Amino acid sequence: MRKSPKVAVVILNWNGRFFLEKFLPSVYNSSYPNIEFIVGDNASTDDSIDFIKKNYPQITILENDQNYGFAGGYNHILSRVEADYYVLLNSDVEVKPNWIEPVIALLESDSTLVAAQPKILAYHRKTHFEHAGAAGGYIDRFGYPFCRGRLMQHVEEDLGQYNDVQEIFWATGAALFIKAKAWQEAKGFDEDFFAHMEEIDLCWRLQKLGYRIAYCPDSTVYHVGGGTLNTSNPKKTYLNFRNNLFMLQKNLPLGQAILTIGIRFWLDLLALIVFLTQGKFKDAWAVSRAHQHFFKYFFKNARKRTDNQVEEKLKGWYNMSILWDLSIHKFTKFSQLAKKYFS
Repeated sequence: MRKSPKVAVVILNWNGRFFLEKFLPSVYNSSYPNIEFIVGDNASTDDSIDFIKKNYPQITILENDQNYGFAGGYNHILSRVEADYYVLLNSDVEVKPNWIEPVIALLESDSTLVAAQPKILAYHRKTHFEHAGAAGGYIDRFGYPFCRGRLMQHVEEDLGQYNDVQEIFWATGAALFIKAKAWQEAKGFDEDFFAHMEEIDLCWRLQKLGYRIAYCPDSTVYHVGGGTLNTSNPKKTYLNFRNNLFMLQKNLPLGQAILTIGIRFWLDLLALIVFLTQGKFKDAWAVSRAHQHFFKYFFKNARKRTDNQVEEKLKGWYNMSILWDLSIHKFTKFSQLAKKYFS
């Protein structure tokens, strides 16, 4: 391992004064020696930047001229950052003083490991994993993401059952460690995603470039979650359904993409009907809009396709349906999934 490669901890902010005031003290107290703290601002209209200037003058502030979302916001900010490693950290995350060192040591141990995440626990329920990342991300054959420690909405208690280093399909954007060279080679996030699932798409593309993604259990952070869009927000529903289709079209082999997206249309229609029966009319319309916009951007996303890898060679690929496992087998824990179906 090199002697303390430079790490840039970059928090993307948009009207996040409350979270910055609450969580910057723990982040700024990090013990890693060669570090720069950066707040990238997505054209906030609150007083969050004035707060940082007054209370944390040592923190670098980089400002965007408009709100580019999570994906575009980070792309614009990181193009101006010089470091060996970027740490993309949500503003609603509390960290421990030694949270950086174990992840950097893991990534330094292997040149093919280019991105990783720590253990993500829930800030308001610290005995349990948090939805966005948990103990590392996976994906099933129909494009549904899930985690060790979290199957869809079923979140597990942390009993040390996932305290092993593991190669995963995707690392959460809530606390994403990535080598700067790999970020640049992959050209960062796809800005058309705006927000949600852009980190899964990035990790998928990194694997297709021959790199690997890892989970580091020796580092733990606590994530509030839903700081920008809560789980019941129709805009989040729209972005998740739309971006999932974008991701499948871009990354699956052509024949598999056609089949999978066709099946997903029917599964999404079922989700739309469920929303209607629950009286969630805005969420039902969000699913419809997601499909409309998938077709609107169909040819643009088609030009982004690469076919240099088959999915069976990608780590963290689950060649079964997580929805089937939940609804038919009644599985609620990652450990219940049969290992033979994982690549």
